[in-house]
Amino acid sequence: MADLNALAEAIISGNRDESVRIVNEAVDEEVAPEKILNEGLTAGMDVVGKRFKNNEFYVPEVLIAARAMQASMDILEPLLAEAGAKPRGVVVIGTVKGDLHDIGKNLVSMMLKGGGFKVVDAGIDVAPETFVEKAKSEEADIVALSALLTTTMPQMENVISALKEADLSVKTMIGGAPITQQYADEIGADGYAPDAASAVDRARELSAP
Repeated sequence: MADLNALAEAIISGNRDESVRIVNEAVDEEVAPEKILNEGLTAGMDVVGKRFKNNEFYVPEVLIAARAMQASMDILEPLLAEAGAKPRGVVVIGTVKGDLHDIGKNLVSMMLKGGGFKVVDAGIDVAPETFVEKAKSEEADIVALSALLTTTMPQMENVISALKEADLSVKTMIGGAPITQQYADEIGADGYAPDAASAVDRARELSAP
């Protein structure tokens, strides 16, 4: 019998081979893919997020856990789609125009996937109109913006303005080294997250019915 607690532990410890083995075992036993996601992958990534926030885990441990989670998600994603499982929400994420940094964005993307969200990664150096197009085509609930440079921070406000002009009812969330809650308030962002684990909590709050 596939042990979903052991799957969560495999994710926490970043044991990719073990996590894939248990997911395959659970699939063979016809355990519902949503149950595998929630009780195995998401449960594990939630613990990783808490440890990261408490400075018990650092970026390398989080990345290793996220890779184990992603390898498991590669198996589960088509099955979740087949079963008609609804993600917790759809997040379009990208680094704003003029900014080529992606480590933080990638980490947030992986954590959001582990948190049960469908994540559409728009990449780096993303223009406001591209965020608008992606938000429309993907029917996004949240647009998440990343910037690592003080010089590219103003692009976040441009994206928020473009989304409003397009009359899209999406929530916006921002983050990155120079970003603060005060800046989020100034430009009218709906949320700010200081780190990847907090981004998952904030996204859950913003996508709550």
